[in-house]
Formats: sequence, C-alpha cells, structure tokens
Amino acid sequence: MKQYHSNLKAALCSCVLGALIATSAHAQYFGHEYEGTQAPIRDGEQPVIPLDKGDPSYNAWRTPLPSFEGEREGRTPGIIDPQRFFGQGYMQLPTFLHQPLAFTPEDLAAAEVDVAIMGAFTDMGGGARGASRGPNAVRNSSIYLGYGTRQPHMHVMVDPLEDMTVVDYGNAPNDYMSTERTIHAVRSFVRQAAEVKHKDGSHVIPFIVGGDHSLMYPDVAALTDVYGKGNVGVVHFDAHYDAGKYGMGHLINHGMPVYRLIEEGLVEGKNFIQVALRGYYPDEKAFDWMRDNGFRYHTMAEIEDRGFDAVMEDVIAEANDGPEYMYISFDIDTFDPAFVPGTGTPEPGGLMPREIFPIIRRLCAESNVVGFEIVELAPLMDPTYVSALNANRTIRECLTGIAMRKQGLTEPHYLNPLTVTHGQGKN
Repeated sequence: MKQYHSNLKAALCSCVLGALIATSAHAQYFGHEYEGTQAPIRDGEQPVIPLDKGDPSYNAWRTPLPSFEGEREGRTPGIIDPQRFFGQGYMQLPTFLHQPLAFTPEDLAAAEVDVAIMGAFTDMGGGARGASRGPNAVRNSSIYLGYGTRQPHMHVMVDPLEDMTVVDYGNAPNDYMSTERTIHAVRSFVRQAAEVKHKDGSHVIPFIVGGDHSLMYPDVAALTDVYGKGNVGVVHFDAHYDAGKYGMGHLINHGMPVYRLIEEGLVEGKNFIQVALRGYYPDEKAFDWMRDNGFRYHTMAEIEDRGFDAVMEDVIAEANDGPEYMYISFDIDTFDPAFVPGTGTPEPGGLMPREIFPIIRRLCAESNVVGFEIVELAPLMDPTYVSALNANRTIRECLTGIAMRKQGLTEPHYLNPLTVTHGQGKN
C-alpha cells in the first residue's frame, strides 16, 4: 500500500509538471517583465551558482495551473463564495475575513471589488524563518467572527465588510528558494489587481499579507507601475528602518526594501514617513542618510518624549503633505512583543494595540490609501493565537478607515457619538 501511494504521488506530480510544460507556450508567467531591469546586480557581480533555465520546473512556481487557466477561459467572471453553511468563524473554510474568492482581474472588475486581500509567502529575506506561515495564520485567525452577520466597528459604527466588496485574491507566486525571483512575480501579481479600474475611476486596493518585509519593494513598485513613479507616498510602521545597502551581496532582503525604492527613484525620500523606530538600528550614519534624503521619521524616543497623540497628529498631517496616493507598510514588530511575540525580529518597547489601531484607522480614513501590507508575522514563534489576532485586527482597522472615507467620514479622529458617552448626563 505504501508503494502504491508513492507511485500515485509520483504519477500525479509527473502529470501536473507535464501539463505545465505542455501549456508553457501560452502560459502566463508572473514577473518575467521585470527580470533584469530592476534591482540590477552591481558591475562585476555574479550569482555563486547560476540557475538552470533548462530545468522543466524552472517556471512551474509562477505558472497558473492548467485547471485554473481552463476555469478562467470557461466561466463567467465574478466572485465565488466558498462558505456552504452559516456558522461561526471556525466552521468556515479559511479565507481572509471569511470573504468570497476572486481569481482573475476579470473577477475583480465584474464584482466591482473595492479591496483584494492576497497572501505572499516570502521567507528567504529574513534572518529568522517563519513569516511564510503568516498569510494562512491570518486566514485562520477569525475564530469567533460570525460569517454573514453585520459587525460594525464599535468606535465608528461602520462595517467595512458590509459597506465594501472585499475578496480573498489568493496567493502571489513564490519561489521558496529565491527572494530575487519571487519579488518580480509578486510585483506583477499585485499590479494585476491594482490596475483594475472601475467605472467611477477608482482602482482595486490591494492588501498584501506576508511574508517577510522584502515584500515592500515589489508591493510599492507595483503601485508606482499603476500610479506613476514618485506619485505614491509611504507610511512605514516598523521597529527598524529597513534601508540597508549591503546584504552579503544580495540587493534585496527584509532589511533593504526602502533603499531599493529610493535608489531606483520609485518613491522620493520626502514622501517616506517612518513610525516607531527603536532599538539598535538605524545607527548615526543611517539617520544621516534619511535626513539627506528628506525622510520624516518618528522614533519611539520621540513618542516617549512628546506623547503618542502629538506624534500621531504629525504623521497624519505629513501623510497628506505629499503625493495624492498613499501606501501603508506595516511590520508586525511595530507592536511591542508583549502583544505580538510571533515575529522574527521582536524589539521591546514598541507600540500598544490601543495606539496602533486608531492611527491605522485614521490614516485610511483621512488620506487616500491605495495599498496596504502587513508583514513579518511568524505564527510558529507564538504558542498562542494573539499575534495573528492582532494582525487580523490591524487589517480590519485599515478596512474600516477606507470604508469611512467612502462614506465621507473623514473629519479628524471621527468617533460615533454613541460610543464615547452614555448620554445620561454627568455623574
């Protein structure tokens, strides 16, 4: 019996690989258009071991499976609800926030999707592995969310899942052996969603759940592909500044995406805002580099000195003092590890959920956010579910803010009157 299963597995793998090879002449390869043009290798440098482009599995990881391609050609575009019965979150098939599935740009357009949430599994760019498990941990984190029931955010009485069309767009292609190859495929996958434009002129907003922070480079680059170089500003929440220049010969890892974006002119330094930097990185030279490039940064030292509320007001004002379009990059290590131990680079002395949630919600309500990412969640480093729970909530705060903006609730720090006072007079 064991031999039978081994033979069956080998036959299935051979069948799938054979189908991929047979259809490669007309298959869609994500990322090929960027290879050799972005993040160029410095003069004289070569990979230690070159890739074997003759390997029949060379492009298998970024080629949609034949069954998917067939469905794309033969079905009516739209979104698919995978939930069969009503029930609590743990009873449902795991999708992001238990939302319907979309597979193609045609699906996003036909359903007039507002937000497409997608997973990205980069893990080789970090010193500690585990972030590749982040996307599915978030999918599984809505353990008590009742599917199909209205659940407005209590602070503002807005339910983004009721007021917008939000879908799970599946996962970006990933070569788990190579960050360099993966980022190009992620860039074209994110761009594919972001460039879908509706009749009212709005675009689909991609939400990327990672994955290590190497993702910031292809995710932001994809948005500049759609909105133009220099037309997208970034609010970057992180314990670290992630603008390293050197990485043992590599030009991209989870500590280098900011440098790549600035070096290639995709984002201007004056349009980069950083929040919650702390610990032992950046050093003095790195701070000088940020200042020379016009960065606006807000360290935990500043937050401790001035208070979080004052800094939050500055961040929101700065986000609106720049390009029309804004992207939020959120590293889960922004949270103090007391609240999110599940990350590869925990740094004590971070922000609390009660500080993070309002600034994310406000940025999405009070500025024109066209993309969002949450990265570096490594659930295997957390024996509880609290890290994924806080990641889930951070996503919902951003969704709530975007829904508020669609409703015109853009006044500074809007709160529903029902939630801030019982209305029975002063005690």
